[in-house]
Amino acid sequence: MTAKPPREGKRPTIADVARAAGVAPAIVSRALSPSRRPVSLEKKERVLKAAAELGYHQNPLARGLATKSIDLVAVIINYLSDLSDLDLFDPLLDAIQSLGKQAILIRVGRTKRIDDFLRNSLSYHVHAALVFSDFADAGEVRALFHSDNVLMLNGRSDAESARIRVDEESGIGELVRHARGRGVGSAALVTGRASSLVEEARIGAYRRACAAVGIRLLSETGGDYSYGSGIKAAATIAAALPDAVFCTSDSMAMGVMDALGRENRRPPADYLLYGFDAVEKGNFAAYDISSVGFDRSALVAGILAYLRAPEEFSAAGLDIPTRFIARGTG
Repeated sequence: MTAKPPREGKRPTIADVARAAGVAPAIVSRALSPSRRPVSLEKKERVLKAAAELGYHQNPLARGLATKSIDLVAVIINYLSDLSDLDLFDPLLDAIQSLGKQAILIRVGRTKRIDDFLRNSLSYHVHAALVFSDFADAGEVRALFHSDNVLMLNGRSDAESARIRVDEESGIGELVRHARGRGVGSAALVTGRASSLVEEARIGAYRRACAAVGIRLLSETGGDYSYGSGIKAAATIAAALPDAVFCTSDSMAMGVMDALGRENRRPPADYLLYGFDAVEKGNFAAYDISSVGFDRSALVAGILAYLRAPEEFSAAGLDIPTRFIARGTG
């Protein structure tokens, strides 16, 4: 049997395979299904031969959505807007696809009832769930996705889940010691979302590091990691500008820098400015912000190691170290 190829430039479809094999499209779906479904051996062989001759390959995402298969990886986030998100999630999604899996990116925003949100939007079985969102805990994610393969990246792991943690204490300590060495005696701290356990730990690390070297924290102003919240924070800092401003994201540091710049107060001449995340897109002339960063490729590699063999992932989890990166503002 010689299968008639589809029109030039057109990818072969299930209908093309069905015509070539002389069977109904439903038989093609059964024959190519990763699960055992009723189809005779003779028809299955005809379908496989036709598919090979036509060069037909199933779309793994479409198959996953249709069959609730284990080829899907749920990536649960709050937002996808900060510069640090762009630095991480683009290579992460590429890496997931390199394993032959497809990612479903689930953005929960400010939704605190994540269980209701997910029940109303998605109930597919997945190979694994990667949890970045502040609001999700491991138990509810396991129940919602019918999977024990849950990797927690938000500080909310439990005894049954795996975890990867970015060890921020070392980088923050290095940053604060650098500031003290530059003569900083007072500082303001601009923080991110209070709902985040990761942010809570980050704030604690700044407080401890400042206390250890004798830097007085004059104020703590809450934001949401965005440029806009940095602009707003600057208004509370401007009246009594300290020696340094520590921000828990580079985007907020950019907002602080621009807002204070409108009053002709610029780092490093008038104050020192430090961000967090050391985003690649922040390392350019307009925003040459001193920051704390980590090797994102190491984080992606750790996630891939988990996805390849969840049962072999270290019970102790994985810690990714941070480092201080000195740039023009500090």
